[in-house]
Order: sequence, then structure tokens, then C-alpha cells
Amino acid sequence: MSSSFRAPSLPAPMSDEVDLVAIVKALWQQQRLLAASVMVGLLFAGIGIFISTPEYQVSSVLRPAALNELDALNRSEIYSLPPTEALSKLGASLESYETRLEFFRSNQKLFEAFVRPGRTLEQSFEAFNHDSVSIILPDHNKSDSLSAYVKIQLNYPQGVDGVSILNGFVDYAVVKERALIGSDLNVIVSNRLNELKGKLAAARAAYETEKEAKIVSLLEADSLSRARLDDELRALRTQLKTERGDRVSQLNEAISIARKLGIRKPSTPSSMSESEPYGANSIMRTEVNSQQNPMYFLGVDALEAERNALLQRKSDDFATNRIAQIAKELALLKSNREVEVLKKRENEDLFLSGVQPIRAEIARLKSLNLDMSSLKLVTVDKQALEPLSPIKPQKTLIVVLGMVFGLMAGVGIALTRHFFKPRG
Repeated sequence: MSSSFRAPSLPAPMSDEVDLVAIVKALWQQQRLLAASVMVGLLFAGIGIFISTPEYQVSSVLRPAALNELDALNRSEIYSLPPTEALSKLGASLESYETRLEFFRSNQKLFEAFVRPGRTLEQSFEAFNHDSVSIILPDHNKSDSLSAYVKIQLNYPQGVDGVSILNGFVDYAVVKERALIGSDLNVIVSNRLNELKGKLAAARAAYETEKEAKIVSLLEADSLSRARLDDELRALRTQLKTERGDRVSQLNEAISIARKLGIRKPSTPSSMSESEPYGANSIMRTEVNSQQNPMYFLGVDALEAERNALLQRKSDDFATNRIAQIAKELALLKSNREVEVLKKRENEDLFLSGVQPIRAEIARLKSLNLDMSSLKLVTVDKQALEPLSPIKPQKTLIVVLGMVFGLMAGVGIALTRHFFKPRG
């Protein structure tokens, strides 16, 4: 007896080696699935491009100003600002958080797109400052960095006037830096002027002290001279009075002798030695004698006349020329013309010594032009211009990626269907 029962056939065991030909054949057989996957990937890429907000980028490049632009400032000798340093100052101002925040606050209409509900102004600015603005400096280690520059970039979404924001921000930083330089210059000039005025006041005070000291010295010398002349005058008058008293004493003694000798008229010793009869012929005698005759030979009459005159004398000033000379000197000392001239000086600054350089420097500082509104700190090598196309989204890249991911998804699905397809 034969049996009609058959055991079901089992699928052949899978080989450890992958059959590439079979895979390619399986993928080719499912080309519609692959095409559909690619189309789905493109669809998602298109949706992503459509819903994403375009983002643009603008930039501005600043370079050092020409030497002649800063020549007037540097020739002032009170503020030195080379072109490269001016560029560095402006770059630091552009990078300054405070400068950016001030510009943000003063131009809020330009930044309306960055303001979010529930955020403060500072929080909105923080998001803008962190994501949108960047400063690029040259890399001096590279051979293509031939000169100094500062490049500032701004990334902004569609609907924002990025060109106005960037150019306005550069202008704002330039104006602010000019104002800071002008303020520094005014402070330096003011300090220099105060210092020079202090030196001038010190010179004026020194002159006043010197003048007062000179006046006092002159008056003191005059006072000393008057005191000495007064002392000399008193001593001289005392001397003359003493001499007059001595002379009176001598005359009294001579008068006494002359009376005893009976000499009434002036006589000589020789005339008294000869006795001649009265009425004899008169004889003229000449006597040569080197010795002075005693005073009593002048006779009583002459001696008494001189004594009476001396006793009646009220002043002996005329007895010597020195008293008249002293009186003249005292009269001259009553007023010191040099002191009068010193006191009558009106414009005493003309007599200050060593202040001409100070006055010249004061005049130079006052003539400086402190208006920095026209100072050109940097050269704008490139202003921000309207971009021709957005930098985001990158449509070509997104489309390519969509196609790649769609194809990969399709291949994955096709291979899964191929390997897990039940065998008949």
C-alpha cells in the first residue's frame, strides 16, 4: 500500500555570501519604489526650503586712514594717534558690548524683527549680538595679510534692513570714537592750560615777592642811611659846640693875658721888645717867623669881639660844609624814586622773567582746533551693500541631501522587502 502524504519543502538555507547580482536585480525590480522615495525626499527638501526663513549676510571692511588725515592731530604735540592705532581704537569700539547696546537702544526701529514677546530689550539685544554680528581681523601669520584691516559681518533674516544696520553701526562707532578723542583732547588741553597758568601764577607770585622784597630792601637801606646821617649830624653838631666852647675858653685865657700885658690892639713879640719915644717917626717893620704868635697878641679888643660873637652864636651848622652836605643827603632820602617807580607799575606781567615760553605755549594751545567732527579716523574700504542672494537656506545642498536621503530610504525599504520576501 502506497502513501500519498508529502512533507512540505523547506526554504533553502541562506548563503553566508551576499549575492550582489541578486541585490541589484532586486533593486532594479523595485525602481518605482526607489523613484518614489527620491520624490518623497525632494518633497521634504522643498517643504524645508519653503518654510525656512532666508538669511542674508553683509560686511564692511575698514582700513587705516591716510597719514595726512591725522597729521593736524599728531602735530598738536599733545595727542598722538597713528593710523593703525586709530583703526584699532575703532575696531575695539565696534567690538564693544556697550557700543552695540547703545546703538541698539537708539535705533530700535531697525531691530524690531529681533524683539520677541516676553523678552526685555537687553535680552533681545543679547540674542542679536551673539548670533548676528562678528568682527574679523587679519591673520598676520598668513602671507596674504598684506595690510591691517577690520572686517565686520552681519547675518540677518529676511525683512530686516541689514545694510542700514551695519553701515549705521559703523558710522555710530566712528562718531562715538571721534567724540571720545575730542573729549580726551579737550581734557588734555585744559589740564595743560591749567598747568601753564599755574606756572604763570607762580612766576607772578615770585615776581611780587621779589618786588616787595626789593622795595623793603630799598626802604630799609634809606632808613639806615638816614639814621647814620642823623647820627653823624648830631655828632658833628656836638663836636662844633664843644669846639666853640673850647674856643671861648681859649679866648677868655688870651684876653686875661692880653690885659695883663696891656695889649689892646694886635701886636707882635718884636714890637713889644723895643721901646721908642712917643711921637717918633713911624717905622715899618717886617718880621719873618715860622712860629705862630700866641693868641693874646691879637689884643683885648679883637679877642673880646670874637668871644662875644661866639657866645651869641645860636647854631654852628655853617662852620663846616659837611652839615650842608648831610642836609642835602637827608633831603634826597625823603623819597626813593626807584620805590615809587616800582609801586606805579601797571602791567607787571611785562616784567616777569622766564615766562615767554609759557605764554607762547598758552597761545598755541588756545589756537588749536579742538573740533574733531571732521576727523577721518579710518578709510571705509567697503561699505555694506544689498546682497544678491541669501546665504541660508542653501537650496542646492538641501535638494541634493533630500535626494540622497530619499534614495537611501528607498534602498533600505527595497532591500528589506527583498530579504524578507517569502520564498515559494
